[in-house]
Amino acid sequence: MITPEKEWILIIDYGSQYTQLIARRVRESQVYCEIHPCNANLNAFTDNPPAGIILSGGPMSVNDDFAPRLDERIFSFRVPVLGICYGFQIMANTREPGSVANAGKREFGRAGISIKKQNALFDGIPDHSTVWMSHGDHITRLPDSFEIIAETDNAPIAAVRDVNDPIYGVQFHPEVVHTRHGHQMLHNFVRKICGLHGIWTADSFIESSIEQIRAKVGLGKVICGLSGGVDSTVAATLIHRAIGDQLLCVFVNNGVLRKNEFEDVQNLYTEKLKLPVKAVDASDLFIDRLAGVSEPEEKRKIIGNTFIEVFDHTIRNEVGFTHLAQGTLYPDVIESVSFHGPSVTIKSHHNVGGLPEKMNLVLLEPLRELFKDEVRKVGASLDIPTNFISRHPFPGPGLSIRILSNVTREKIRLLQEADAIYIEELRKQDLYNKVWQAFVVLLPVQSVGVMGDERTYEFTVAVRAVTSVDGMTADWAHLPYEFLGKVSNRIINEVKGINRVVYDISSKPPSTIEWE
Repeated sequence: MITPEKEWILIIDYGSQYTQLIARRVRESQVYCEIHPCNANLNAFTDNPPAGIILSGGPMSVNDDFAPRLDERIFSFRVPVLGICYGFQIMANTREPGSVANAGKREFGRAGISIKKQNALFDGIPDHSTVWMSHGDHITRLPDSFEIIAETDNAPIAAVRDVNDPIYGVQFHPEVVHTRHGHQMLHNFVRKICGLHGIWTADSFIESSIEQIRAKVGLGKVICGLSGGVDSTVAATLIHRAIGDQLLCVFVNNGVLRKNEFEDVQNLYTEKLKLPVKAVDASDLFIDRLAGVSEPEEKRKIIGNTFIEVFDHTIRNEVGFTHLAQGTLYPDVIESVSFHGPSVTIKSHHNVGGLPEKMNLVLLEPLRELFKDEVRKVGASLDIPTNFISRHPFPGPGLSIRILSNVTREKIRLLQEADAIYIEELRKQDLYNKVWQAFVVLLPVQSVGVMGDERTYEFTVAVRAVTSVDGMTADWAHLPYEFLGKVSNRIINEVKGINRVVYDISSKPPSTIEWE
């Protein structure tokens, strides 16, 4: 039987901000793929060669002194190749007598494309459509065996193919949603040109993961820290499916969870999922240590370090553990090996840190090949309830970083109550699943209000909701005014201590989704 990992696409990363999107589109065609930096050692793929290769875009010019180069050994695999933007240019520039020069006029944004020669890459796509351009260079001369198959007004060489081999290049970005039929182009490449069967599914992933987990763990035991979020829950459920009671989970109440979350999630774990869980209410310890702290990174460190301490104390009498499970996802893996190295720290990652070294455990990360939407599909196949799987992302430091000042028990109460009302109304109005993420932020601002005949001086909260495909970019959700009015009215009337509600209408970029 052909396993999904044996039928895969290699994506060579030249530093494009869209590289992850290429992988997502390939996965949407139910084909497994991996992203590797352009300086990766291709010899590592000899034992399990890819069935196709995609060269990503990149921010540099191929003529820059320190621009990444093409490792021509990719052609020794003798599989189809697709170059996108920079990947196309470096491929054309490397093969004689191709050349690339500055275009003189940068082309950025939508462009109308005309297909000049029908071919497998454009199968099922209209002769005229819209694509997304983002380049400053253009190809001035093609390699001998290349022919033009599409053009735009500003790019007479918008797409090419090699007449002798299944090698293609496009100047635009098929992976972004702005390219009208981009998903179909990538589907054509991986399914028709590369001839792959599309067997990368949630069920096939579960089946192969169970075998791999059993092989890795053997007769050992696994400890898993549960956050109450989707990722760690799916990871724990998958591991439990594989090794049963060789798994022990620890679920810690850090005091900054959503309203009633500790009890509700604990009930899901024990009653529905039948996970072996030790639940620890350490909320007082966390909140006491957060007292007086306003800086968000410091809050993250306090919560992370305290979690490790509580986790360690909870399992101090347990023996025989060999592995530590984490809900690491593929975007975290990609970031650690990206061409440019780790990105500038916008905020620290909340996965449990320090435990493997301290406890001498081997990391077990069964979801490290998956994107968030794939995790949700796996969770659904594992029979985790839909209302849990569809939950919006929630930060590891919890409500502490949605309180934009020092954390107190009263502020946590205010935010929990306001957030619960907001989420309740989103669900009532069938809006919850139409937004990517929604939450309330408690601002370090108090303002004058009037309730009845009395003057109030209470807190302000910001209501946030965004729409997104993957969280990499996001637009503020255009929620109905009547809905926002009702949410504001309920929060002010029902949560004593809040007298003003504002709505955040900023997008990412330039803003982030979370405020801290």
